[in-house]
Amino acid sequence: MTTVRQRRVGKGTEAAEDQPSEETNVKPDGKIPPGPPGGKLWNILSITVGGIVAISLGLLTSVYVATLHENDLWFSNIKEVEREISFRTECGLYYSYYKQMIQAASIQQGLHGLVYDNKTESVRTINILERMNVYQEVFLSILYRILPIQQYLEPVYFYIYTLFGLQAVYVIALYVTSWLLSGTWLSGLLAACWYITNRVDTTRVEFTIPLRENWALPFFAVQIAAITYLLRTHLQPAQQRLTLMAVFIATFLFSLTWQFNQFMMLIQALALFILDCLDMLPTAKVTWLYIIQISGLLLVCVLQFFNSMILGSLLISFSVSVLIARTIQKNLKKGGLLNRLGKLILHVLLVLCLTLLINKFIKKILNLESDEHIFKFLKAKFGFGATRDFDANLYLCEEAFGLLPLNTFSRLSSTLLFYVYGFVLFLLTVAAVIVAFRNLSGSNQVQLKEKMEEYTVTLRPDAAYSLVHTVLFGCLALSTMRMKYLWTSHMCVFASFGLCSAEVWKLLLKCLHLYTSQRTQVIKYSVPIITLLYISFKFWPGIMDELSELREFYDPDTVELMNWIKSNTPSTAVFAGSMQLLAGVKLCTGRTLTNHPHYEDKNLRERTKQIYQIYAKRSPGDVHRILRSFGTDYVILEDSICYERRHSRGCRLRDLLDVANGHIMDGLGENEPDLKPSVYPRFCEEIKKNLPSYTTHFTRVFQNKTFHVYKLAKHK
Repeated sequence: MTTVRQRRVGKGTEAAEDQPSEETNVKPDGKIPPGPPGGKLWNILSITVGGIVAISLGLLTSVYVATLHENDLWFSNIKEVEREISFRTECGLYYSYYKQMIQAASIQQGLHGLVYDNKTESVRTINILERMNVYQEVFLSILYRILPIQQYLEPVYFYIYTLFGLQAVYVIALYVTSWLLSGTWLSGLLAACWYITNRVDTTRVEFTIPLRENWALPFFAVQIAAITYLLRTHLQPAQQRLTLMAVFIATFLFSLTWQFNQFMMLIQALALFILDCLDMLPTAKVTWLYIIQISGLLLVCVLQFFNSMILGSLLISFSVSVLIARTIQKNLKKGGLLNRLGKLILHVLLVLCLTLLINKFIKKILNLESDEHIFKFLKAKFGFGATRDFDANLYLCEEAFGLLPLNTFSRLSSTLLFYVYGFVLFLLTVAAVIVAFRNLSGSNQVQLKEKMEEYTVTLRPDAAYSLVHTVLFGCLALSTMRMKYLWTSHMCVFASFGLCSAEVWKLLLKCLHLYTSQRTQVIKYSVPIITLLYISFKFWPGIMDELSELREFYDPDTVELMNWIKSNTPSTAVFAGSMQLLAGVKLCTGRTLTNHPHYEDKNLRERTKQIYQIYAKRSPGDVHRILRSFGTDYVILEDSICYERRHSRGCRLRDLLDVANGHIMDGLGENEPDLKPSVYPRFCEEIKKNLPSYTTHFTRVFQNKTFHVYKLAKHK
């Protein structure tokens, strides 16, 4: 197993404007609260200082995570093979295409090798640019080749520094979003500080560098910042057009860099749909955002050679359904409360039915099954019947796809983030309910506004969007731990905005009958400053200790395996094994694989299940036949899988295979009544006894404490 250990040495290197009626439905005085008094010069000075602070914090965050990565692995000192092994599982697979492009004789040859790839899946030629989101690796490799930096910077450093640089973009986008919402850059400063001090729960870039989300989330944050600005009232037409262009570019880049983009944007589309139905966002802007989502995704579809998974996405079906339903129900936002509620229920049902019909029709036409494992997983996860499906159970048994652990909240609370977040969430949720009820009941007449001007609860469109966004992504994070990074980063924005917002404090003080303008301004600045001082005094020493802790990469067994493969097997050899390990085999040795971790393909999922019979109770003849059907020359067995103890009984890989094969599981415990004992012992255990029935098909050619490599006999 790969580990890190303490270093033996002491030092390391360091559109047209919206109709007034639409805006009035949202907030009577929808302008952002002005900054501190002092006129135009003060505003320019404030914006300049705020911008400098944003850029500085972004750069410091990049340096921070880069230093942590170096200190954790001693990356600058370890061998090339160790650096590559440190890119674990699918990270190694993605990085291998960057390496492949760098090592190609020309850019054209490199691209040809990706479009007609026959080394990622044996006995198959696949289009990597269609199947995987690796355009970022292609772009970076071309950039590295044409820039005069080869003699100064190794390819791997150009790659990781780009990812760490994107962290600067990420933090700046969070900072700007909070600033736009609150009207003060102090809010952005607090958001950035919370992001850094809650690093364990806001990012994992320092140890999963090539992961797709590390490319995509900075662009998603930029998109949210642009949407926040777009939802401000009284934008000039030129401002609105430029903002829409920024939203489109950010949406396109987000979609291009992550295969799960469609699911994240579906949640975003649901947020827009909810707010539009409640008359809390201007309809014209919501329509533009739907169009941008669809067009951005379709452009990515074209670049990915018309990837059918994108065409069959729920996002496209949903967005089209909303636009069709809105055309059918033109008078949706007219009438009294009961009338509006009735229309709203019909509207929701119509959109739901249209979405399912359109999606089913597209999948039927395209014969699309690439994402069926995700829906099987969701069905089993939320209790709609037990499943023996191997792929669904593989996800269900992984901690990353389980519920968000409770200790996450204790960590977030230690920085005060969760407490502030809960406080702001409660206040704005109450405000949103009041505003939604008022909008639906049509009780926001001018006379009523004038009569209750001082007491009317309002919620700006950008704040309303931020509220629903954080609620929906919070639900996603609570249900699936891996998705918490989409929530926790926005949690920093939302909490800091609330703490620095005059409107939030005004609402609270009015409820307590303590409101004065001066008191609101004092609290608006003093509470965030006190919070910043608390965070600094409590966490600065810990950050310094973290930066001074020096460790190094240590995985001698995997290094030995990769070196042996490079030295003792032909370059055309085909290897079978676990998909996580094989990603490293491809990166470190360039050998051909039978399977890999990019799981969004039905044929690959079926192939992986077959390859994994090496850990099931199958006869040596069956296993040999299966492996040879995929052109396998060598198979790698891992003791950590064969004798797995990380998962409990029922979730070990061998248990999943036994249940899928109809066999009872090993060890004490219950089995389903229709499961039967296997007539064969477990292959990965029995092969080590060198019995004649096994040695006829398999010859052991390498072993160490972790891995056993067997060469397959080529029977006629």
